[in-house]
Amino acid sequence: MTSHEFITLDGSSLTRKQLVAVARGGASVELDPNQLARVQRAADFLADKVSCGEPTYGVTTGFGSNADKLLGAHRLRDELPGGNPHQPEGTLLDELQHNLIITHAVCVGKPFAEDVVRAMLVIRINTLMRGHSGIRVSTLQALTAMLNASIVPVVPEKGSVGASGDLAPLSHLAIVLLGGGEAFYRGERMPGAEALKRAGLEPIRLSFKEGLALNNGTAQMLATGALALDTLERLLDTADLAAAMTLDAFAGRSGALREEVHALRPHPGQVEAAARVRDLLEGSTLIDIPYHLVPRFRQWAADAWSTPEDQALSFDIGWEWVPANQRHGREAFYNRFLPFKGGKKHQPQDAYSLRCMPQVHGAVRDAWAQACRVFDIELNAVTDNPLIFPDNEAAQFIEEQVISAGHFHGMPLALAMSYVKAAIPVLASISERRLNKLVDPATNDGLPAFLTGNEDATDSGFMIVQYTAAALVNDLATRAHPASVYSVPTSANAEDHVSMGANEARHVLDMCEDLGHVLALELYTAAQALDYRQEMLNAARRLAARGDWRALAAKITNAPREDSPHHVQFVAEVKALTAALAEVGDYHAGAAVRRAHERLRQHIGFMHRDRAMDGDVRTVCELIARGAVLDAA
Repeated sequence: MTSHEFITLDGSSLTRKQLVAVARGGASVELDPNQLARVQRAADFLADKVSCGEPTYGVTTGFGSNADKLLGAHRLRDELPGGNPHQPEGTLLDELQHNLIITHAVCVGKPFAEDVVRAMLVIRINTLMRGHSGIRVSTLQALTAMLNASIVPVVPEKGSVGASGDLAPLSHLAIVLLGGGEAFYRGERMPGAEALKRAGLEPIRLSFKEGLALNNGTAQMLATGALALDTLERLLDTADLAAAMTLDAFAGRSGALREEVHALRPHPGQVEAAARVRDLLEGSTLIDIPYHLVPRFRQWAADAWSTPEDQALSFDIGWEWVPANQRHGREAFYNRFLPFKGGKKHQPQDAYSLRCMPQVHGAVRDAWAQACRVFDIELNAVTDNPLIFPDNEAAQFIEEQVISAGHFHGMPLALAMSYVKAAIPVLASISERRLNKLVDPATNDGLPAFLTGNEDATDSGFMIVQYTAAALVNDLATRAHPASVYSVPTSANAEDHVSMGANEARHVLDMCEDLGHVLALELYTAAQALDYRQEMLNAARRLAARGDWRALAAKITNAPREDSPHHVQFVAEVKALTAALAEVGDYHAGAAVRRAHERLRQHIGFMHRDRAMDGDVRTVCELIARGAVLDAA
């Protein structure tokens, strides 16, 4: 991960795109020199107040439930008989900040990925640049140097309750700055002091309030949530692509996507989803195809085809003729459509998983957009405590310039993530339902059962792909319970209501991976179905293009005998079907869908007969994770 890009941090203009550039793209950061003057002003103000003996929370008092305890001028432990066996460097004020970090770094679990930790560092640096935290410029520069040197502190995933901010995980960040803890450097895990040494950096000592400034904030939940939103943005587009490929594979209907339809219920996400799928389907000759043109799959037989080109096919096709005496009450329909039942059912609407795709995908888009709004505000917010207002010169008491508040409480982020957390299984569920329709012969509109010929009854085809998708959907649904509704008080009830936003955001980031897997399985299955649909229709077109209506008639069941009074009508209608099939030069999906399908086929071939599918599944999941199929579309 290397990049020569520099992102300037000023505390007020950090974007999610810039955050991702540093976290996932390897960009470095630099500090706005004008804003550093404000940072130093707050630090100087705090030092002045301490020198005057003003009692200040977290500076000259303890933290949390110890806030009522004022620090003395010297250590009472020094009065022990025989002296104090523990002699830390610096004053009690220095020891307070140091101990805050080393005792709070108590998270457990596997370490966060590098991109999450880098995002946490960017966020922490940016919020401290606002100049309301009391941190010194030198400390902020040391934190920046650690980030730019690609030192990645080891931050175990679990341990934050989301108020007072992400105390424990942020302490794992800061402890490396002090020469403690562990860090990754150039891919190797080592003691924090060693990582600093190899990068040519020195550990620092903390001054007034700097421990609080470093560990009191929402950086973990903000980092994991922001990266989840970045991943989810691509998955929303991928879901629309999967739906478009599936709709093409069904030779579905476009009416439910029309612009004037969604103008009547203009939820922003819904309007956008419908427009995107319309664009993806542009150029399709499958969408809105007349019912009578779509043949039904029949199992291959040795005498199914007569030409060498078609004898290579692994299927046969067919229709059923509807006699005139069975059309009573449906004359208007048969005046418009030819009386042949093939793969498509004679109904003007598709199943909900296809027809209601804009409404469902759009609602998830709206949940994502709401979370983006909240997170964009938080990226440039001050979230530690107390807040320092050195410019409030009319203040009579220090409490008017050093104000204890609750900006560390993560509930705004937690509830936004709860919304997204509930939306992710919804998007996965509708994807799985489309996948299931593709493999089920009762619902796949004339495609083969499980998308395989299975002439010898030995093939399972894509049967178990749907099982995996179903298992993932269930797992996502059972993980969707909001963590934000269950507060567990901490710090001897001084912190009696917490957000659990760190858990919420971490869950969402993890759930995005499984959502990507479900969408990958739908695309994998839809590509197989699309091949069948196109090949079946084009086989019918080639048969019709040869001009031999009798060859086409041989594919039609329920045909009348030559001596039947209906035979003349049958022949005329078969000739009409022959002409209609031959009219289209080629039956194919939309241009964007074709590009996505081609990218898939560059890595995964059509499955003519059963084969090991584990490699296919790994490949398609990897392609979706890195956006290769979406980029192709």
